[in-house]
Amino acid sequence: MEILIILIPIALILTGFAFWAFFWSVNSGQFDDLDSPAHSILYDDDEDMIPDDAKVDKKHLNKTDD
Repeated sequence: MEILIILIPIALILTGFAFWAFFWSVNSGQFDDLDSPAHSILYDDDEDMIPDDAKVDKKHLNKTDD
């Protein structure tokens, strides 16, 4: 039972730290935009990694053969 004298203050300190960290992250804007990071994986940003012989000419794809 003597251990409760130590564990209860430690639990309260850790709970207080968790609340502080949560409110700090909310106030600093960590949760402002939750959708963009999930969609950013779909955007191509690796143009420089594609070999020159494998690149497709985008102008050629947009032209229609008349």
